[in-house]
Amino acid sequence: MSCRRIDGAPGPTRQGGAALVIALLVFAICAALMVAMKADFELFYQRGANSFLAEQGYTYLRGAEDLAALGLVLDYDKDSATDLPRDDLREEWALSRPPLLLEGGGGQMRGVRPDVEHAGQFFFIEDLQGRFNLNNLMNNGGVPQGQQADEVEAGTARRYTPEQAQFIRLLQTFEEPALSQQEAAAITDAVLDWMDSDSVPRPFGAEDDYYFAQEPAYRAANRRLASVSELRAVAHITPALYQALAPWVTVWPLEGDSKLNIHTAPARVLQSLNADDDLSPLGPAEAQAIVDLRRNEGFADVDAFLGQGLFAERQTVELKTLLGEKSAWFLLGAVAEVADRNRHLYSVLHRNQRRVESRARSAGEL
Repeated sequence: MSCRRIDGAPGPTRQGGAALVIALLVFAICAALMVAMKADFELFYQRGANSFLAEQGYTYLRGAEDLAALGLVLDYDKDSATDLPRDDLREEWALSRPPLLLEGGGGQMRGVRPDVEHAGQFFFIEDLQGRFNLNNLMNNGGVPQGQQADEVEAGTARRYTPEQAQFIRLLQTFEEPALSQQEAAAITDAVLDWMDSDSVPRPFGAEDDYYFAQEPAYRAANRRLASVSELRAVAHITPALYQALAPWVTVWPLEGDSKLNIHTAPARVLQSLNADDDLSPLGPAEAQAIVDLRRNEGFADVDAFLGQGLFAERQTVELKTLLGEKSAWFLLGAVAEVADRNRHLYSVLHRNQRRVESRARSAGEL
């Protein structure tokens, strides 16, 4: 047996070089996968956090809705114990509230309707019966008492219902866009045509023939309004007019009392009240005088409201049918600020004795 002597250390083999390349390749793949997984995890985490914060904010807002309902029920109980029940701006539900700190110091909740007289104060609840209900335009089928529908449509009778006259006055109260009485009447006719069930346009109105010519084409709804936002589709209502009008009008089903509350209506809505045969609105100073008198002395009832000097010498028989002192429809507006995220809720609340339910909600990020 013989042995072969090998001088020097063994050199690198091809197998060793291939293993190093494979190791580097595996490491590169793992690093790429880790980076991709990290990005996906961060995205997943952020989505989860956003969803959690959104649900947390919405839960706070639903709690505000329940609290508002409780306050309205307590107000009903308090009014039921009085001889002359009424809803006015001195009641607890109508007072401005400072922001409410949320549990754990994680944010705050506040009302979204600012006080026009006292800067920095916000309201959670607004009386919707202090606004003009657009669906009242179709009371009595949109035809004045004692007139036939075909007479109105043919133009042989140009007399408006008390509700329609009130809306014409309201449209004339804006400085921008400024509307004449004729322009306000044309817009009123267009809104009536949007809601009535026929396809015959009123003298200044618009029916399907008008809307078919638009781009894109559409048809009149031929039913009462479901939302104030429908006004944006009605003829003659420009974006500027819609923005000016929206805060002063409302929409709800005609259930029970649908009268304007004299104790809560703001000055601009009060401008829409005038003598039965006068389609001109009250001046801003006259309406503000009513608000000041209401704040300082108040009105015992509708007769006392109409008995003041402003209306004393005017024919207000039809006007009286539009006015009331109690409210059943309210708007909750709240914003929850959680982790630098704002989430809002608008909820239309209907109070029927001791039962309060939400009829419509609008929620989302601000």
